[in-house]
Amino acid sequence: FDPRHYLGTHCYGFPKTGPHRLKFLLESVKDLRETLKKKGSTLVVRKGKPEAVVHDLITRLGSVSAVAFHEEVREI
Repeated sequence: FDPRHYLGTHCYGFPKTGPHRLKFLLESVKDLRETLKKKGSTLVVRKGKPEAVVHDLITRLGSVSAVAFHEEVREI
């Protein structure tokens, strides 16, 4: 979870992530974690700037061969 998405960001006068969207995201992550657990896997969830969190995870794991990501589309 990137804190920049939850702290004072606004689009057209509305918060980028309001309480309903946050609740949906948290429930979705919880459901995904439970589904993965049933299949013998897990989900790593971290809070922080992705560029720092991903670097830290790669450093800790040591043997990462690929990283996939999605970049948010920004308004011009």
